[in-house]
Amino acid sequence: MTGSPTGHWSFLGEDEARLCQAFMEHGHAVFPAEDPAALTAIRALAAERAATCLGVPLPDDHGAFLDGIHRQVDPARLNAFRLAVIQGLNADPLFRRRYHALAVRALAAIAGNELAMQRRINLSIQLPDDDSSLLPVHADVWSGDSPFEVVLWVPLVDCFATKSMYLMPPAADRAMQDRLAEFAGRDAEDLYRAIADQAAFLDVPFGSVLLFSQNLMHGNRVNRESSTRWSMNCRFKAVLAPYGDKRLGEFFEPLVIRPATRLGMQFSLPRGFDA
Repeated sequence: MTGSPTGHWSFLGEDEARLCQAFMEHGHAVFPAEDPAALTAIRALAAERAATCLGVPLPDDHGAFLDGIHRQVDPARLNAFRLAVIQGLNADPLFRRRYHALAVRALAAIAGNELAMQRRINLSIQLPDDDSSLLPVHADVWSGDSPFEVVLWVPLVDCFATKSMYLMPPAADRAMQDRLAEFAGRDAEDLYRAIADQAAFLDVPFGSVLLFSQNLMHGNRVNRESSTRWSMNCRFKAVLAPYGDKRLGEFFEPLVIRPATRLGMQFSLPRGFDA
C-alpha cells in the first residue's frame, strides 16, 4: 500500500493511487490500451465494415485507410456511412467485451468493479475541414446524464490538435460553470469563445485510450488537419451509483454484479420483523 502522498487512495496499490489522483486533478487520463490485441481487432472490424459499405477491397494498412476515408466519402454521405459502420460494429458479439477490455483495470480503479456499460457504443468520424459533424461545447450532465458516469474515448487513428476533442481542466471548468447564467439567451459558440484559451485539445494516439469525466465541458471543432478522425465513445458507471435520465436496462447494461450485491438486492426482512 502507498503512504500519505496518495491521501484518500492510501488503500490502493501505487499504480491505482496515482491514476486516481491524476484523474481527480485533471479530470481525465490518457494511457496505453490494456489489451492491444482487442484494439487492433476493433480497428480491423471498423475498416472491414467501412470497406464493405464503400464496396472496395479491404487494404492491408487499416490505419491509413481510415485516415484517408475523406477521399472516398463526402460530407453529404458521411452520416449514413457512419451509421452503417457503427451498426456493423455493435452487431459483433465480441465488440463490447473487447471495448471494455481496453481499460478494465482503469475503469475498476476510477468507477468501480461492479460496472454498468452503455448498451450501444458511439462512433465519430470527422472529415478534414467539414463542419457537419461538430459537437458544441457541453457537459453531458446538462442533458440528464448521471454525474457518476465516465466516458471511455477510443481513437482508431492518431488524434491530436483539432483532429481530437477538447476538455476543460477541472478548476477552470468549475469557475466557468459557476458563470453559466451569464450565457442565458446566447449560443454555444459564445460559450466556446469564453473558454477557448483554457480548453485543452488532447493528444491521444492510436494505441492509447482516454478516460474522462463527462461532468466537464468538452466538444470538438472543425478538423483542420489533413486526415480523418475516427473515435469511439462509451459511458460507464458503478452499477449502484445514482442514475440520471439514462436508466439501467434501457441505456445501460450491467457487466458484473458480485454475489454479495446480488444477495443484497434479493434480500427482504421476514414479515413481522419491524424495526
